[in-house]
Amino acid sequence: MDAGTRDELISSLTEAIRSVRTAHPLRVAVDGPPAAGKTTLADELAAVLRARDRDVIRATVDDFLVPRAQRYRRGRYSAEACYSDAHDHAALRRVLLDPLGPGGDRRIRHAVYDSATDTAWSPPPTTAPADAVLLFDGVFLLRPELLDGWDLSIFVSVPLEQTVARAQARNAGPTGSTAGTAEVERSWRNRYIPAQQLYVATARPTDHADIIVYNDRVQRPGWEITSTRGN
Repeated sequence: MDAGTRDELISSLTEAIRSVRTAHPLRVAVDGPPAAGKTTLADELAAVLRARDRDVIRATVDDFLVPRAQRYRRGRYSAEACYSDAHDHAALRRVLLDPLGPGGDRRIRHAVYDSATDTAWSPPPTTAPADAVLLFDGVFLLRPELLDGWDLSIFVSVPLEQTVARAQARNAGPTGSTAGTAEVERSWRNRYIPAQQLYVATARPTDHADIIVYNDRVQRPGWEITSTRGN
C-alpha cells in the first residue's frame, strides 16, 4: 500500500485514469460509504483532469434516487430499503453508463431525479466527447447490476464509525443542533451503516475495486492498486 500527501494521491489516481485506454468514454466509479469523501475526491480528480484538457462528466448517484415515498416505503430507517429501494439503477444504465460504453451512441443524461421537487426529471440529452471521462460518485456502485458498467473503479474506505462523526460535523452547521445531531446518529446507526454492512456482505465491493483509497486521514491517505486496470 502506498501512502503520502493528498496531492500525491490525486496525482497517482490521475495517472491511473489517464493510463486506461478504451474505445469509448472512460467510466470511473468512485464508491464508498456515506461521508467517506467520495464527492470531494471526484471533484479533485475532475479539476486536475480538466486542467490537463480532458473533458470530464461529473455525475452522482444522488441524481438517480427514486422519489421519497418509494425510498422509504419499508420505513425511514430500513437498511434493506436503503440498499435495495433508493436508486434507479436501470435508469443509470440506460441513460448514462450504457450510452458511454461499448457500442453506445454517447447521448447521455446525467440525472433522472430532481431533489428540490422530489420528482422524476428528464433533462435534455447531451453528446459526450469520445475521449471524455465520467467521474461518478456514490454508494453501492460495485453491486452486481452495475459492475460491468465501469472501466475503472475506486473504493474510498473509511471506518464506518468514523463516518458517523463526519456526518454529524457536516450536518451540524455553524451553530450546531442537538436534534439534528441525534437524527444523524439514528439514521447512521439504523439505516446507513447496516446498509453498508449488507452491501459488503452481498457484493464484496473491495474485491472488485481496481483502487482502494484509505481516507481515514484525509491529508495523509493511503491507497492500493488491486488490479491491472489501476496501473
